[in-house]
Amino acid sequence: MKRPVLAFIAAIVTWVIVASLLNRGLRIAFDGYAAAEPTMIFTLGMMLARLVIGAVASLASGAAIGWIAPGRGRTAWVFGLVWLALFIPAHVKLWHVFPLWYHLTFLVSLVPLVILGSKWVPRHSPGVIESQVQ
Repeated sequence: MKRPVLAFIAAIVTWVIVASLLNRGLRIAFDGYAAAEPTMIFTLGMMLARLVIGAVASLASGAAIGWIAPGRGRTAWVFGLVWLALFIPAHVKLWHVFPLWYHLTFLVSLVPLVILGSKWVPRHSPGVIESQVQ
């Protein structure tokens, strides 16, 4: 399997795992969140926490791409745009549930955060860097 395809798949898995784990943590740590989740009636703090989860998951998925397929900025762009396209219908469906700023913050930041995450990973493995320094 080629690295960009593997990186794309890893990005999906990473986003889902990171978002799921952080959401579980939010249920435990944030009073009332678990009760509010089924009805989607969140406080401002809860909405901000959800946006942070999305941001961290997006950065992590980009980092997975950068780690598996370094120097493949195109893979990060494609993943970010595909992921955005997949989230748009969900946000349209929930348009009346959340304020406009919430939807725009999540949707507008998604691709840039994936791109940023992909650039956080060093382009060389530690062994390569160490041999270049010596």
